[in-house]
Amino acid sequence: MKYIYVLLASLTIVSCQKKADQAGVIDDKQVVIDSMKMEMVKQKTIDSMKIELAKQQEVQAASSKEVIVVNQAAPAPARKKWSSTAKGAVIGAGVGAATGAIISKKKGTGAIIGGLAGAGVGAGTGAIIDGKKN
Repeated sequence: MKYIYVLLASLTIVSCQKKADQAGVIDDKQVVIDSMKMEMVKQKTIDSMKIELAKQQEVQAASSKEVIVVNQAAPAPARKKWSSTAKGAVIGAGVGAATGAIISKKKGTGAIIGGLAGAGVGAGTGAIIDGKKN
C-alpha cells in the first residue's frame, strides 16, 4: 500500500510540475505577444507622426514659394589707362618741382619753373614712347 501512495504522490507531483511548466510557457508566450502588440502600437504612432510631418512640410513648401529677383548692376566700364605722354608729364612735373625747389633760392618760384620744365620734358619723352608703341 505504501508503494501505491508513493506512486500516486509522485504522479501528482510530476503532473503538477508539467502543468506549472505549461502555464509558465503560456505566460511567457503571452508576455511576448503583449510586447509585440505594444511595439506595433508604438510603430503606428511613429508612422502617423511621420505622415503628419510630411503633410505639414508640403503645406509649408506650397505656401513658401518665393520669387527672388536679383538685380545685378552692369559691370563698371574698364578704366582707360594713362598714355605714356600723360604719365611722363606728371612724373616730370613732380621731379622738376622738387629739383627746382631744392636748387633755387626762391623756393616757390623755383618749384613752379622746375615743374613746368619737367612737365614739358616728361610729356615729350612720353610722346616718343607712345610713338614707338604704335
